[in-house]
Amino acid sequence: MRHILICAAVLLSALAQAAPPPDHYRVGTAGELARVCGTQPSDPDAATAIAFCHGVLAGAYGYFVASTPAENRFICPPNPGPTRTQVANGFVAWVKARPNLVNDGAIDALFRYAADAYPCKR
Repeated sequence: MRHILICAAVLLSALAQAAPPPDHYRVGTAGELARVCGTQPSDPDAATAIAFCHGVLAGAYGYFVASTPAENRFICPPNPGPTRTQVANGFVAWVKARPNLVNDGAIDALFRYAADAYPCKR
């Protein structure tokens, strides 16, 4: 029993030390989302940051597809679609080219980027 308690204490201590600061992944603005999505692979937190970015991208697009009838969609990625990394990199470059948008809402800007990058051709 003592062995289990020691292992649990070590695990909880490691998790507490590995947790990012509470605001580390705050992505309320386009600039904040671009910062997280643009995390360099050499950054010690890169795996977590990129996974978080990809989760935001997939969640936003998944909600869009689930809540928007196909005939009303304004984003139409090609088939096969781009990878999440391609979308993330494209979004980061798009925001960097539009510094006037860094304070816009993250998801609003993400959808404006996607509409520019993957417009529907009807």
